[in-house]
Amino acid sequence: MNPLTIWSNADLEPDALEALKAGTASHRLVMSGTQTGNLSAGGPSPELVGASIAFGQPDPAQLVELDSVKWVHITSAGYTRYDRSDLRHAVADRHGAFTNSSSVFDEPCAQHLLAFMLSQARQLPASIVNQSGPRGWPYAQLRPATRLLQNETVLIFGYGAIARRLVALLEPFHLTIIGVRRTPNGTEGIPVHSMEEANKLIPIADHIVNILPASPSTDLFFDAARFGLAKQGAVFYNVGRGTTVDQIALCDALEKGKLGAAYLDVTEPEPLPSDHPLWAAPNCVITPHTAGGHAGESLRVVEHFLSNLRRFEAGQPLADRVF
Repeated sequence: MNPLTIWSNADLEPDALEALKAGTASHRLVMSGTQTGNLSAGGPSPELVGASIAFGQPDPAQLVELDSVKWVHITSAGYTRYDRSDLRHAVADRHGAFTNSSSVFDEPCAQHLLAFMLSQARQLPASIVNQSGPRGWPYAQLRPATRLLQNETVLIFGYGAIARRLVALLEPFHLTIIGVRRTPNGTEGIPVHSMEEANKLIPIADHIVNILPASPSTDLFFDAARFGLAKQGAVFYNVGRGTTVDQIALCDALEKGKLGAAYLDVTEPEPLPSDHPLWAAPNCVITPHTAGGHAGESLRVVEHFLSNLRRFEAGQPLADRVF
């Protein structure tokens, strides 16, 4: 294959940048004048003009205009800003491809959810609060409040890579697991229902896991009405997007004890203001969008891209292809 121009605006750790340079040595690597992380797209980049491959978080509108870009690989699992008809059509018209980094982030996000679930079942947050506060010995209160996950029901909204890995991690606990996604295809390995059936499924769930992406159809999907359908004491988890939740309704459900707890890794906005009611809501645990994080994250993102680059060079199907 003739050398290609590979553009990147990925904000990489030094070891990851060196790995990227080494892995693209047979091509021409062009770094954008401005690097960006996964949570925001860079603006139009003059360096992208003429490139065949874009790696990072390129400007979606610019991608539509540049026919030279045949393959886009983003450094995140989420691709909401790129999920637009003009970009999909542009990529299809040039017989190109768009891939993401789901294979990098499915494992840490699934482990984060498992940690949330076990923490709640074993009442770890209450023990931490006690240790940092009164330092009492709440044996009589906490011991009977702990739970076993066995035989409980988990309802997962957004059945993609993270959900599939979570199902595998939960297998030893013998839970009933049900998925909900926009278009079930029958190959998920667990019962999966359409979004239209959500309201009849929510009342049976002990654990409601939200991995929904941001989109007009999911904005405020979890509202007061849906929280009202929840089983008394059900636990809500969100590693999807903050925009999918009516946070005032969530606070109200926690204040009234309708929900037993909430574990949130994403909020709206981010960072969450220090005076936001969620910080003080009862049994609400918040992590600052760290579910996908892990040591060596930047290097793993690059290694995933380079593995796909080898496939691209060989004319093989690309991993984590979105469209």
